[in-house]
Amino acid sequence: MQANHGVFIEQGPSDWQIVQQDGEGWGAFTVSGRYAMPADHSRPMVYIRLVQTANAAPVARHLDWQPVETRADGAWSATISGIPAGGLYRLETQLRADRPPAQGKAYCPEWAMRGDARDFLGVGDLWVIAGQSNSAGYGKGVIEDPPELGVHLLANSLRWRLASHPFNDSTDTAHPVNTEWANSGHAPWLQFARAVKRAVNHPVGLLQTSLGGSPLKRWNPREGQPGAADLHDNMVEVVRAVGGKVRGILWYQGCSDTGPDESATYLTRFTDAVAAWRDALGNPGLPVITVQINRVTSPQTDVAHEGWTRVREAQRQAARNVPGVIVVPSSDLSLSDHIHTSPAGNLILGQRAAEAALDRVYGLPRDWRAPEIDRIVLGSDRRRVTFTVSHVSGALRSADDSHQPFRIVDSSGVVPVERIAYDGARIELELGRTVGSPATLTLGYGAHPPLLPVDMTRNLPILACEGMPIEV
Repeated sequence: MQANHGVFIEQGPSDWQIVQQDGEGWGAFTVSGRYAMPADHSRPMVYIRLVQTANAAPVARHLDWQPVETRADGAWSATISGIPAGGLYRLETQLRADRPPAQGKAYCPEWAMRGDARDFLGVGDLWVIAGQSNSAGYGKGVIEDPPELGVHLLANSLRWRLASHPFNDSTDTAHPVNTEWANSGHAPWLQFARAVKRAVNHPVGLLQTSLGGSPLKRWNPREGQPGAADLHDNMVEVVRAVGGKVRGILWYQGCSDTGPDESATYLTRFTDAVAAWRDALGNPGLPVITVQINRVTSPQTDVAHEGWTRVREAQRQAARNVPGVIVVPSSDLSLSDHIHTSPAGNLILGQRAAEAALDRVYGLPRDWRAPEIDRIVLGSDRRRVTFTVSHVSGALRSADDSHQPFRIVDSSGVVPVERIAYDGARIELELGRTVGSPATLTLGYGAHPPLLPVDMTRNLPILACEGMPIEV
C-alpha cells in the first residue's frame, strides 16, 4: 500500500540505472513527482539529496539536502547536476512543512516526512550491444562469470537491473522487434564491462538491442526501403530513452551476410551503417568495437566459403579505413555448437574488446592490437614468399602444424604451400611451384579455416585477410 503522505517519485531514474557522464566526468538526474501532507500542515517544501549507497554519506556538499521546485498543486521537480562519475548512489527525498501551532515548529531534517528513494544509481559510461546471435549471447554451458555491482543492464523490458546472463532475455519486452526465437545464453559483454569498470573506476551500463540471425540491412537505414532497418530504429529509441548519449557500440555481426551479394558489398554497407548510427546519435566520432567473425563448422558450399572470407576482410578493412572503428579477432575461440562462441570463448573475447576500448577510447595504454600482415614479397626464385606481421609482441607460431591457413593464388590457380617457417614477426612460405603474376595471399580462407598463427606472448591470432597483393 502506498504511503498517504510524503514525496512520491513519478519520473526520473530507476533503481540500478547508469547515466552517461559528460566529457568532463559529471552526470545529472532529472526527477519529478508529487507530494502529499496532512491538511493541517502548511508551507510544504520538497528536499532531495544524493548519498553513497555503501555508507549513506552525501556524495558531495552540494548534493546534500537541498530544496527543489515545490508547487502549490502538489507537484515538484528537480535536476540534480554536478554528480561525479562513480557510484553506487542512493537518491533520497523528504517533505518538510510547518506543523499546526499546537505541535510546535517545522520538522527538523532528520524527522521530516518520508519520501521515495532510488538506489544503486551510477554515473559512468553506456555501451550499446548490437549485432546478431554472438552479440546477443548464444554460448551454452557452465562457466564462472558472475554479476558485479556497478555493471548494470537495461534489459529488453526497458528496466534496469544488475547485469547477468542471459542478456537478451525477452521476458516482458518493451520492444518485440528483437525478441529471440529461443532462450539466449552467454555473451561476451559482461566480461567487457567488468574489465572496463575496474580499470576506469566508474560504473558501466549496457543497453541490449541485438538479435540473433539479424542481417546488416536491418541495422543500416541507408539501404533498403524506409522502415526496413527496424533494429537500427529500435537501437536509437533505446538510446534516447536513457538520455540520448552513449560511450560506444559493441558490434558482432556478419554471419548472416556471407552470401555472394551481401559479402561483396559488406564493407560499403557497414561503413554506411556506422555513419548512420553516428548521425542518429549525434556523435560523429562514436567508437564502434567490432569482432572479426569466427567460423561455422557445418558443411558449406564453395560460394559460402568465399563469402565468409570476404566478410572477414571487410571487417579488417573497416578498422583500417573508418576512424573510430576497432576490430578484435575471434578465429581461435572455441564454439558451443556449430557457430556460436562458447562461454569460455566469450570471456576471452570480452577481455579483448575491453583492452581495445581501454586503449583507444579511454586512453589507457594496452597492448591489444591483433597481429596483421603488412607486406608480402615474392623471392627471386618465385618459389618463396616472405611477409612481415605488425603488432607482434613475442613470436608467431601455429597451434596446428598439421594444417596451414595460407592460400596463394595466381593466374594458374592455387599454389601449393610445402613449408612454413616462423621467425619472430616474420613468416616465410616455401611453395610447390613457381608463382606467376599477379598473385595474392589469403589468410584464413573459408567458413571453417585452419587455426591461424598466434602471437605466443599474448595468445592472439593474426587477423584474417583476403586477396593481399604479393610484391615481385
